[in-house]
Amino acid sequence: MSIYFAPYKDMLFVMRELAGLDKVSALPGFEDATPDTVEVILDEAGKFATEVLAPINASGDEEGARWADKAVTMPKGFKEAYQQFVEAGWNGVACNPEHGGQGLPKLVAAAVQETWKSSNMAFSLCPLLTLGAIEALELYGSPEQKDMYLPNMIQGTWTGTMNLTEPQAGSDLAAVRTRAVPQADGTYRVFGQKIFITYGDHDMAENIVHLVLARLPDAPEGVKGISLFVVPKFMVNADGSLGERNDAYCVSIEHKLGIHASPTCVMAFGDNGGAKGFLVGKENEGLKYMFVMMNAARYAVGLEGLAIGERAYQKAVAYARERVQGRAIEGSPAPVAIVRHPDIRRMLMVMRSSVEAMRGLAYTVAAAHDAAVRHPDPEERKRNQAFVDLMIPVVKGWLTETGNEIAYLGVQVHGGMGFVEETGAAQFMRDARITTIYEGTTGIQANDLIGRKIAREGGATLKAVIGLIHGTLAEVQKQSGADFAAIGSALGRGVAAITEAGTYIATQYGQDVRAVAVGAVPFLRLMGIVCGGWQMARAALVAQEKIAAGDTDPFYPAKIATARFFADHVMAAASGLAQVVTQGGASALALHEEMF
Repeated sequence: MSIYFAPYKDMLFVMRELAGLDKVSALPGFEDATPDTVEVILDEAGKFATEVLAPINASGDEEGARWADKAVTMPKGFKEAYQQFVEAGWNGVACNPEHGGQGLPKLVAAAVQETWKSSNMAFSLCPLLTLGAIEALELYGSPEQKDMYLPNMIQGTWTGTMNLTEPQAGSDLAAVRTRAVPQADGTYRVFGQKIFITYGDHDMAENIVHLVLARLPDAPEGVKGISLFVVPKFMVNADGSLGERNDAYCVSIEHKLGIHASPTCVMAFGDNGGAKGFLVGKENEGLKYMFVMMNAARYAVGLEGLAIGERAYQKAVAYARERVQGRAIEGSPAPVAIVRHPDIRRMLMVMRSSVEAMRGLAYTVAAAHDAAVRHPDPEERKRNQAFVDLMIPVVKGWLTETGNEIAYLGVQVHGGMGFVEETGAAQFMRDARITTIYEGTTGIQANDLIGRKIAREGGATLKAVIGLIHGTLAEVQKQSGADFAAIGSALGRGVAAITEAGTYIATQYGQDVRAVAVGAVPFLRLMGIVCGGWQMARAALVAQEKIAAGDTDPFYPAKIATARFFADHVMAAASGLAQVVTQGGASALALHEEMF
């Protein structure tokens, strides 16, 4: 099996040239994120991913997490790897220094997290949920709750979870039935069951801090009646030491298609008298607070699509170079490595170019998040936040769908050996499959995109993004040569496609929401392809500038060639997707009425 190596050169290129690391490091509070420092951080993160996490990925998948007597035991090596993770301080890279974090930008954290997710996706899910819980407590927790929980959670000695889903509720949180009963001492007794709780129990950390959605006795119906509670696995004493076991237990774990080493738990609260909980923020505002965790998790899940795509590509290209089978199509006296065959090269280039487009988009959104939080100009913060809000469903939806497609191609490149578990290609496909489902399916992300992010504001932020793409297109059109002609042509058709489809959504959503909603997922895909192509065009422009300045590094011609391939092979779908969005509603709804 091939080993994982972090793609430092491309990661640093995207951070510096597309995401604007220099501008991010100039923001107040981010001065320590200099290019030299970031390079050292990425180098260390890559070493940890390669040397510690990647070696236990396949074995963890084969062994899986195990449940017995209401407790979960992790696969061999996971507990030790997590302790190294904590001791190295990786959990707090972007967390608030006030509680022990390093306070680095989200841009840096995104790149670091990509390495965890590529090398061992199941392991990476534990800190993912912890970081979401940290963010929710930082924003809405009381000073006492912050002091009690955040230092250990940021350090990683305690982990966190988010408990939303229930057997009868699924993604419909209005149907949540878990209840919280007020007590005389100001605490609450929590009763109910939650399902699909990632790392709801494990043996890697001293304590687990559950954030749980529940209803108070007098709460209004629907989502307006949900409150958020902290329910620790072990109670915390006044001096910070751990006390008695709380009435919150994992009563089973799911047997899943992939991510076998990540325990997906059924959590029971209050089977033995009530789990002790503490209200976070105000009553009946829990859904708003939980959305903080969900948005952070949605971006992180999008990174999983990128990461699993990178890992599948590395595996596939290594195999294609080594596997000798068949003669070259133009004729050859002896069999050749399959990387010589045109269709294998096509698949590998789809994988490579898509990964590079996803990385460009994901890191650019991370940098915009940093500006939205730290820029001294309120208008710049507002503009960047609007961009982030628009792109989060695209990052989550398009990156995960594309990650699945890349993992599928990875199996195909391996041929029959890809269907054999020992080669490892199948694990990436199995692990990738959940990414389009949890933290909101692709359909949920797409409905969020067309409804809350476009129709609600009349497409204003989308128009601003279209303006930025037109600016890049103008620069591309100034370049000479066939590559830039093809890139410019594809980007021009792409921006015309999202303009047409976006205008249709903004104007027709209030008139015929069902017809518009039929095209929601195709529009999300369209946005991903075009915005990814936008980043590839920007990368090609930077590469051309480097070449013109005399740089002979082959990395730069390869950047242009990859952007050209993405334009020819991936962006070609843009016009067709726009047609689906604008014309596909009536036929789909007619079929629905007649056939289902």
